[in-house]
Amino acid sequence: MVAKPSFDDNCLAPTSEGEMSNLVAESARSGAQLRIIGGGTRLEPMSLASGQKAVSTRLITGVVDYQPGALTLVARAGTPLHQIETLLEGEGQILAFEPMDHRHLLETTGTPTLGGMVGANVCGPRRLFAGACRDHLLGVRFVDGSGRVVKNGGRVMKNVTGLDLSKLICGSFGTLGIVTEVSIKTAPAPEREETLVFGDVTVSEANVIFTKALATPFEVSGAAFSQRTATLRIQGFPQQIAYRRERLKELFRDYSIGIFDGERSKQYWIGIRDVLHFASTGHPVWQILVRPTDAPGVVSGLERLGGTTSLDWGGGLIWYSGKASAADVRRVCGGSQARLVRGTTLGSKSFLPPENEFVSRISRSLRATFDPAGILNPDLLDR
Repeated sequence: MVAKPSFDDNCLAPTSEGEMSNLVAESARSGAQLRIIGGGTRLEPMSLASGQKAVSTRLITGVVDYQPGALTLVARAGTPLHQIETLLEGEGQILAFEPMDHRHLLETTGTPTLGGMVGANVCGPRRLFAGACRDHLLGVRFVDGSGRVVKNGGRVMKNVTGLDLSKLICGSFGTLGIVTEVSIKTAPAPEREETLVFGDVTVSEANVIFTKALATPFEVSGAAFSQRTATLRIQGFPQQIAYRRERLKELFRDYSIGIFDGERSKQYWIGIRDVLHFASTGHPVWQILVRPTDAPGVVSGLERLGGTTSLDWGGGLIWYSGKASAADVRRVCGGSQARLVRGTTLGSKSFLPPENEFVSRISRSLRATFDPAGILNPDLLDR
């Protein structure tokens, strides 16, 4: 029996991969379009087109296999991320890419899930050090737009067969298939962390700080800027932290540097990860990917439009909160990728950045292969 999750009476929730396969196959035959949802953390009030169905993976749950010694985990797509993180914490491990929790920023009450994380390629401040979610995927199982179950990859990194397909599915927002199971690498949790705090600096000064720090061998795992404050995070064993801190302070001896350590550092980076400084602004929020060297110029242009900005990923990610139109934001960003994270429904044409003709041609070809009937989240990419 296909259940209906509590967050929306119109949302179907199969309880197994087989049920999902049957549901998608029937939808492909009837031409019914499907709105794919994980745990509902990025939902705004949902309106479905005529004949469209919402489908959630939230009831396809459970850890299939966890090998702490091999640093691998296999779990079903609807498994809540907090369950995964609690399991890993018990073994002194983490997801190295520090996935963001969108709920405060979007004012939603859903539950972040493993499949939603993969579908949106969710990551946090550690991305500049450890890579993105897709860089840690070992394999996926998914249901394509015809209802076929596709298995790709393996459970150890040495098995790289088809790994590129896993990376393709990661960040595709359900347009190529509905992820039902994920195999992923885990990582040892750092024993300690500290944050170097540079107060009263400009965005250009922060950019110089990031460039110099990230060029050192001191393994900076976070580099952010907000409200005229630049921060650098270092993680590892206590002796390593002490050495790296002193070397970085020597490198930046012309600056006044404060230190956040222990729990204060952890809470600070949770705030950066989840963009809590924009959680209550009431304005649209944009996520903009840029070359770090371009960040000061883009920030200057955005602030002339009105609103506020912050930086993460050493300047490679700009968060912008303001009332500017999508056209104005993308004009200022030029060739950078600007995605509207808050202030639009999932199906809005503004949700994802426009594709150039070359990328659009590839996207259409991939969707024709994996979803020939065009039923999986069609309103996300039909623009």
